[in-house]
Amino acid sequence: MPTTTAKICLTTLNSTYHHAAFGLRYLFANLQELQSQSQVIEWTIHRPPQEIAQKLADSSFQIIGFGVYIWNTRQTLEVVRALKKLRPQIIVVLGGPEVSYETESQEICQFADYVIKGEADILFYQLCRQILSTDSLPSQKIISGSLPEIKSLQLPYRYYSDKDIQDRIIYVEASRGCPYKCEYCLSSLDKSVRNFPLENFLAEMKILLDRGVRQFKFIDRTFNLSPTTSSQILQFFLEHIDKGLFLHFEMVPDRLPEELKKIISRFPAGSLQFEIGIQTWNPQVAALVSRRNDVTKVRENLRFLREETGVHTHADLIAGLPSEDLASFARGFDELAALEPDEIQVGILKRLKGTPIIRHDQEWQMNYNLEAPFQILSTKTISAEEIRKVQYFSKHWDLIANSGNFKSTISQIKSGLQSQKASLFDWFWNLSTFLSQRHEKAHSLHLIDLFESLLIYLIEKEKWPQSEATFFLAQDYARGGRQDLPRFLRGELSLTQSPSSARPVTAAPKRQQAHLRH
Repeated sequence: MPTTTAKICLTTLNSTYHHAAFGLRYLFANLQELQSQSQVIEWTIHRPPQEIAQKLADSSFQIIGFGVYIWNTRQTLEVVRALKKLRPQIIVVLGGPEVSYETESQEICQFADYVIKGEADILFYQLCRQILSTDSLPSQKIISGSLPEIKSLQLPYRYYSDKDIQDRIIYVEASRGCPYKCEYCLSSLDKSVRNFPLENFLAEMKILLDRGVRQFKFIDRTFNLSPTTSSQILQFFLEHIDKGLFLHFEMVPDRLPEELKKIISRFPAGSLQFEIGIQTWNPQVAALVSRRNDVTKVRENLRFLREETGVHTHADLIAGLPSEDLASFARGFDELAALEPDEIQVGILKRLKGTPIIRHDQEWQMNYNLEAPFQILSTKTISAEEIRKVQYFSKHWDLIANSGNFKSTISQIKSGLQSQKASLFDWFWNLSTFLSQRHEKAHSLHLIDLFESLLIYLIEKEKWPQSEATFFLAQDYARGGRQDLPRFLRGELSLTQSPSSARPVTAAPKRQQAHLRH
């Protein structure tokens, strides 16, 4: 809540409480002499905007800086609009990726006094100092500048509170920028990768370890770009792995040299998660959006990760890219699924402001939703109905395959399809259609209902013997350590026969741990 004396407020609306605002902590860390007059306040998008505005208006703040992102654009607009009505003299400063591009045309920017484009670590401090130390306000509303010298930035990690460490995701970064030019990604606008001084960075990581942090989520866009740096960071954490750590990295899928493989293979199962951006398996589509993937190396690396390491692999695909139709996407999904990553995230293309993906709008009839998160609605090659069904497919795949709650059943399904040389995508598409008809709202589908619906589908639609379908689903249900086997699954698996639900010594989230149970 607001203090009674602070003049500067750094605030944002997080998607959930568990997501800490990393950017605000950078701004706070670099406020220099103004830090003592400043406060960081975080809300969530579920808090009523009018309530947030009232609390901010009742404070002593003279300057309020809002972090604006794709997930909070609408709610932040409502807060800023209400705040300006309640207390017009307060100075509102906007920053963040969502207002850094196409700035002038955005409604929220009309209500702000200032908008900072790009990395604001130093620019926000300079603006606040000018506002508070002079009688005349800066005349330029939209502020931009060169990228900050990364070696001179104050690091934000000490500003994670003890409660943050206990309850929230702890974000860290060893570098900024990306050398690749994928047209759907904001990182395509970066000109280079800038690395933080490694010695200072690792010293901060040691402090976090000593304070009890066990989950580290790296937000570097290309963690494995420099094998030497990546190896040093991994070696540092490997030396502390007995603390039961869980580390998340975004990895370039076709870049895994031997020096990285050697150290990765030394980590215990459940301690590493790699987010691997495949996005499309179609080389023509990839070329069209400037996505570079050496598919042969991707296959080799995914096989290595599956067969020779304990890494939890999370691979991404994007539906709705220009020129890709549903049949092409389905083939890519099957190609990727055959390599058996632990999770496949099926995303829908979003039009992020400032990205060059817009150059395809006319030729490929790219029709985007005008409301956040600005997802594709249809293209020349994929219809609105198909996109809608892919969204259901994505949700159901996440609930069933990605969750780790149905390992035995999914394994049996895949085995049967492989023997028939049939498509996993097609099989699951049909299941998703069935679930969509049976359950109107996929986001509120309870686990027990999912088990029952899958049992019905396997028996009635796929003609599995009831005993076989019940056995595998009961096995999955019991694997989660659940002792309340529902009536529709009883009789095929005694709870005394249930698989071990013991969890390994790791700080991995529950979903990742579910994939580790045998």
